[in-house]
Amino acid sequence: MRVLIIEDDPAIAANLYDFLEARGHSVDAAADGVTGLHLAVTHPFDSILLDLGLPGMDGATLCRKLREEAHVDTPVLMLTARDTLDDKLRGFEHGADDYVVKPFALKEVEARLLALHKRYTGKVTSRALEVGELTLDPRTLAIRFAGASVKLPPKCIRLLEMLMREPGRVFSRKQLESEVWGDVQETSDTLRSHMHILRRALTQAGGYDPIETVHGLGYRLLSRDQDY
Repeated sequence: MRVLIIEDDPAIAANLYDFLEARGHSVDAAADGVTGLHLAVTHPFDSILLDLGLPGMDGATLCRKLREEAHVDTPVLMLTARDTLDDKLRGFEHGADDYVVKPFALKEVEARLLALHKRYTGKVTSRALEVGELTLDPRTLAIRFAGASVKLPPKCIRLLEMLMREPGRVFSRKQLESEVWGDVQETSDTLRSHMHILRRALTQAGGYDPIETVHGLGYRLLSRDQDY
């Protein structure tokens, strides 16, 4: 993989750089947000390691600009010393795909990067999906709900696509995490955060939430004419 590290702590950046390079990856690095955004936009990378607390431009703003302004969908793994749900939500809302909390194991970082890259380069279908008033084009990732355009982070799009492929089916946490992240997450925070973002965006666009929580089992997608 070609990996971009955007991290202002020289010791952390050096450890990540040396470890990933020794594992056979091609690595570039930036120590501030402005330089990191420039590199991410002007060079092709397979994944990006992004610290949230950066000089010049914080990581969340960088990620938002990368997604919304530059339309770059390279997988982003957040590096953060913050472990609250609000911090994770903020990162996910701005387009990050996954996160690791400092201090972290270097092998875990590589494993998460590989999982993100695998999902990113995975199967792509050309068939547009439609469930009631909700449509998703897997080729362009365009989403519309009740006639309104819906903007979502990459992982939320993958979750929605999975639910739309089999409307009415109850998907467990394990099934959703394995499909979207490549493995089961240590806690339910990651899935819950993305589900919160997804459901809020759909409700804002269409006026109602088509995703049902089946307590103790998981989630399913229903069209408006189905019973909840």
